Amino acid sequence: MEDNQLKKFTTPMFLNFALGFFGLQFAWQMRIILSGPVTENLGASPFLYGLIWLAGPFTGMVVQPLVGALSDKTVSPFGRRRPYLLGGALIAALALWIFPNSANIADWLQNITGAHLPELTALFIAAVMIWIIDACINIAQGPYRALVPDVVPEEQYSIANSYMSLAIGLGSVVAAATAPFLKWAFGYQMSITAQFIMAALAFALAMLWTCVTIKEHQTRREELKDVAIAEKEETSFIKSLKDFFALSPEVSKICLMQFFTWIGVMCMLIFFTQYSVHTIFEVPDLSTVSDEAKALYENATLVGTNFSSICFAIFNFICFIVAIPIGVLSAKYTNKKVHIVSLITMILAYLGMAFTKDIRAVAALMGLAGIGWASICALPFAMLSQYIKKGTEGSVMGLFNIFIAGPQIFVCTLVAGIISKCSFVQGADAVNYHWEYAFLIGAACLAIATLVTNTIKEKE
Repeated sequence: MEDNQLKKFTTPMFLNFALGFFGLQFAWQMRIILSGPVTENLGASPFLYGLIWLAGPFTGMVVQPLVGALSDKTVSPFGRRRPYLLGGALIAALALWIFPNSANIADWLQNITGAHLPELTALFIAAVMIWIIDACINIAQGPYRALVPDVVPEEQYSIANSYMSLAIGLGSVVAAATAPFLKWAFGYQMSITAQFIMAALAFALAMLWTCVTIKEHQTRREELKDVAIAEKEETSFIKSLKDFFALSPEVSKICLMQFFTWIGVMCMLIFFTQYSVHTIFEVPDLSTVSDEAKALYENATLVGTNFSSICFAIFNFICFIVAIPIGVLSAKYTNKKVHIVSLITMILAYLGMAFTKDIRAVAALMGLAGIGWASICALPFAMLSQYIKKGTEGSVMGLFNIFIAGPQIFVCTLVAGIISKCSFVQGADAVNYHWEYAFLIGAACLAIATLVTNTIKEKE
């Protein structure tokens, strides 16, 4: 920083900056793909699975605003954001290792205590680990997003967020594709436990690299220290929220856009693996069947899970490919116009997946949805960044996350409840659910988000 001005980032600097987000998304993607099969095998019904997914929105709504505000006021030799980035990554890594071993841990507890533990003890342990994973990802994610206005010049906000979108795409591709690739190339089926350990290492090491290489300037820390000393009372949450919406009339529109966007996004992220296993490969619901019945469908479940991983790899590979072009196009044609087109592609992909069971078509449609995902990961944050006041970056990004996390509650309860009520008999005595209904609901919410986006007036 020279004369209180931020130095422009070069391409290598952007790539280095985004590496920690690569690890964060690697861990998040593994949790998305494999949490369903793990919890269903432990006895989770579709509705109970949705309730377990509430970990994400609740921790996002509470943790990100709190940690964002704390990071704005943190003064330490390690900077404002880095203590939260590294702390969140290390705790999440431990939970990622424990989660797939929940059944083994439950057996171990029973052996050492000699007591007969409840039947769903393993599922309870798994649910707790999901809550910890999601909380720690939120601890790292909010301050990471706040690093953009901290260290990047304002005119590069869009491209900086596009590089983070690129990292999201690449991290998700590597996470999703590793196990299917090893199976295809070497005939080795990577266990679920091994995949979660891989995610733990990726998150911890990538975030450690970011904390070592991204420096928060000393002059900036000293300025923040003076501000912290000058403040005599904490700002209440309600006042913070009022100040947040007072930034601009357009902020309310951006938040409404995010709210409906993330209902649509989570309809796919939460339910796609179950859709692949149960709708595409027609495996019946396994949460209430005997161990013998589960064994009969073990191979089909594995094939469906691998197909889901491949689709997520395609989805995120397209995100990776188009992330930078979307940033360039938004600089030329405005964030608003590019985002509208991207959302429309995602709506079309959702509608296609709701009405087909062809595996090639589903894979292609997931690629199409990846265009919308690249835009969702970058442009709403770029729109909001135009209105952030210096020194409040973490607080604003934390509050903004409420409109990402909040919609997930709707999906985890109402959408999961709808799917649970829409069962049908498959075969002689098997039950299945209409998982494809999630895409119809998601498409409708994305359409509302598109209409709201069209009303936003951006700064010149």
